[in-house]
Amino acid sequence: MKDIANRFIENPLLSPTDIPPSREGLEISCLLNPGVFQFQNKIWLAVRVAERPKQIENLISFPILTETGTIQIIEILKDHPELIANDARVINYQGIDFLTTLSHIRLLCSDDGKHFYEPDDYPHLVGEGILETFGIEDCRVSFIEGKYYLTFTSVSGNGVGVGLRTTTDWKVFQKHGMILPPHNKDCAIFEEKINGLFYALHRPSSVDIGGNYIWIASSPDGIHWGNHKCIIKTRKELWDSKRVGAGAAPIKTEKGWLEIYHGANEHHQYCLGAFLMDLENPSKVISRTENPIMYPKTDYELSGFFGNVVFTNGHIIAPDGDTLTIYYGASDEFVCGALFSIKEILSLLIDI
Repeated sequence: MKDIANRFIENPLLSPTDIPPSREGLEISCLLNPGVFQFQNKIWLAVRVAERPKQIENLISFPILTETGTIQIIEILKDHPELIANDARVINYQGIDFLTTLSHIRLLCSDDGKHFYEPDDYPHLVGEGILETFGIEDCRVSFIEGKYYLTFTSVSGNGVGVGLRTTTDWKVFQKHGMILPPHNKDCAIFEEKINGLFYALHRPSSVDIGGNYIWIASSPDGIHWGNHKCIIKTRKELWDSKRVGAGAAPIKTEKGWLEIYHGANEHHQYCLGAFLMDLENPSKVISRTENPIMYPKTDYELSGFFGNVVFTNGHIIAPDGDTLTIYYGASDEFVCGALFSIKEILSLLIDI
């Protein structure tokens, strides 16, 4: 496999110890793949922050949100006969799945794209209501006609779906609820209407029939979605054999809409690849990379909360139109950055 990423020498850019927990009694376990946007001449990250209580020997403890927004701490003995805890991210207790951490979104900004800080006067974005009691995750940001569209994963005991909030100033948000019901995630809205319609990539999942594939949908208003079509599937015995999902909003190029996506194999190794969609009909996939353009290979990508992972939700395109800065999560614990050439990625695509 060929890795064409030019990783920042400053990586990791952010680690769990770099920002304070949201409240007393919790600690940050990991920082994960951020949404990325530009605002007030700065580069901003909408970072997923995963928290839990400090772990005590012989106990597993984790927080959940109540419907009224308060935090409840659940504690379970590690040797409880009805506990299944062989995954760092999810446990099953008495037949019910829970997340080991509670995630919310924090806003950090930077003047140079490498050194980030958290300003005082911007809110934390947290789960609200019965559909977000396990938190909100993996924010993607699209800027369309003067408005920022934030899609994110809403998690609760009812399932995993796609939530939407919009804003123009990052201080006041309009909440649109769950726009794609369970089980769905990895929703990235195109940053330009096509023939008068919004378009978005998303990833519904099927337990028995089908798989974890990338779909496309259209919308008259960015809220109500239809005309769904499956466009990218997993590929047997390749690096993306188990699941695939969209990264950030597709990039408009002369050759088509370029999408950076993640794929995972049966060993839960997450890599990045790319595919190209037709400019006028994005439900038509033109080409796709056979091999990943980036795979886990550094210490901070191979070891962490959940190792062997590179995963992106956001990027910045330089004024030259070719230099692509991808911000990504490494090992489900760190936030990192890497440079790519859009032309080089396009050269690696193979016609379908």
